[in-house]
Amino acid sequence: MQRFIALTTRPFVLALLGSLSPCLVTAAVSHEEALSAAIDGEWRSDEDRARDAERHPAASLNFWGLKPGMTILEVQPGGGAWWTGILAPYARMTGGEYYATGADLDDRELSDNSRAARKAFEQRFGAQPDVYGKINVVNWGKQSKPLPANKFDFILTARSVHGWMQQDVVERVFKDLYAALKPGGILALEQHRANPGPQDPKARSGYVTEEYVIEQARKAGFDLAGRSEINANPKDTKDYPFGVWTLPPARRTSPYGQPDDPTFDRTKYDTIGESDRMTLKFVKPK
Repeated sequence: MQRFIALTTRPFVLALLGSLSPCLVTAAVSHEEALSAAIDGEWRSDEDRARDAERHPAASLNFWGLKPGMTILEVQPGGGAWWTGILAPYARMTGGEYYATGADLDDRELSDNSRAARKAFEQRFGAQPDVYGKINVVNWGKQSKPLPANKFDFILTARSVHGWMQQDVVERVFKDLYAALKPGGILALEQHRANPGPQDPKARSGYVTEEYVIEQARKAGFDLAGRSEINANPKDTKDYPFGVWTLPPARRTSPYGQPDDPTFDRTKYDTIGESDRMTLKFVKPK
């Protein structure tokens, strides 16, 4: 059985996994097999696969401590939903559950664009339950109700802290994430990393110091369980005309909200690659 399931990237095996009950899938597929199958899955676009070399999904998830059968929450998956294409199939194959935050539908001032983005996410991933399993979306916004308490084993937030800083919700968000985790649960955090020193309270460049993030997490009650250089990039000088968004994958050539500048020379920025990123693991004490 193990020799057969190890070939999980083949379509007929993925189809078999889709037909199995969660308990049978958990028994049949190990963490290594499921993670490899999720990363190599044919449902992932060429663009998403191309970013694996700089985002190191297997090494990052192993460092953070992802395990079979976990109830997973992805915070603000974004338009690309890069992690979703890995985490949701992994949960499906190991008998876990996948949740994502989405625009707060109870917000009377919710924009049409935000409402449409949530609908597009639900339609995109909900259309293939044999690949992604059940996609659960919970309201997330400045005025939304707290997340379900003591619900999740693993919460992932990738490159979101600077946005919370700009909205003045950092303290609230870390407290909500802490309450939502089960005792012993993991907060996996990735963020554009600023050089040590004073922190711009609005993080206008997109970069945040590790010291600031660790301080905010500890204030909420988290313990720092580890930090890794998996996603470090020493070529990132962090001094660009349009902040971190000058670098790939955003590749901005003009200030936010303005048309692209076709005369902007991107050569040296593309050579740098994606940003230098902190990779931190926090746990909720038992």
